[in-house]
Amino acid sequence: MNTAHGIAAFIDHLRVERAMSAHTLDAYRRDLGEFVHWCEGQGIDDPARANANHIRAWIADGHRKELSAKTLQRRLSSCRSWFRWLLKNGVVAANPADGVRGPKAPRNLPQVLDVDEAVQLVEVDVDAALGLRDRAMLELFYSSGLRVSELCGLRWNALDLDSGLVTVTGKGNKQRTVPVGSHACKALSAWRGAMHSATDAPVFPGRGGAPITTRAVQSRMRQLAQRQGVYKRVHPHLLRHSFASHMLESSGDLRAVQELLGHADISTTQIYTHLDFQHLAKVYDGAHPRAKRKTGG
Repeated sequence: MNTAHGIAAFIDHLRVERAMSAHTLDAYRRDLGEFVHWCEGQGIDDPARANANHIRAWIADGHRKELSAKTLQRRLSSCRSWFRWLLKNGVVAANPADGVRGPKAPRNLPQVLDVDEAVQLVEVDVDAALGLRDRAMLELFYSSGLRVSELCGLRWNALDLDSGLVTVTGKGNKQRTVPVGSHACKALSAWRGAMHSATDAPVFPGRGGAPITTRAVQSRMRQLAQRQGVYKRVHPHLLRHSFASHMLESSGDLRAVQELLGHADISTTQIYTHLDFQHLAKVYDGAHPRAKRKTGG
């Protein structure tokens, strides 16, 4: 198996077997292309024969070029996944990337809206142009913590407004059913009444009746945030972050929030415990008579 064919077959595997998005596939293709290019520069004619020292040197080279720790971690992860696939297919005898550790990236906590800001954002004027649609879209985002891809792909037959439930297809084609709040149900009912849509039609159609694109949703949310007087950088994932943070703050049930978000690994959900702790720390600092540190002598 030559290198070009090996990478192409690996990308096909990720697309068909793992159902990865085009964006993720492009990242794998780009990372592995960089690795192959580096190997060629080092006189390594077959990257599949690279050893752990070669991979460490590749990562070190990226570090010298001032690539971010996050980028280097992603490159290493791409390389590790490719060698794991080669090992599974009998092309290599071991995965040389398994013992290589990348630089530790600082963990940035996601920004969230507080409850008042979230309410201010979603309560758009339904009498404005596209008001019914915008209200239904934002209420559903905040009510159910959906990914933007899940919202864009949603069809009416996946919604049970009488029971207040929605079934979505998330990463890896995994389905989950999550609650829809009463305000979102009301907004969606009003939007459907105005649209007179068929049961298999997209809930939020774009041009030509096809599902609305993620780019269109992102652009519209920026416009709505300015109109509603919310001056944070508002994007679809911000409402998902806010949903998760507010749910965890009220319930303290990490496992339930994991299920609602559709996270495969609870460690992904645990970032919201840090957000919750930040909130508690602010409350403590503002309320406890002996919490504040002295600033003067």
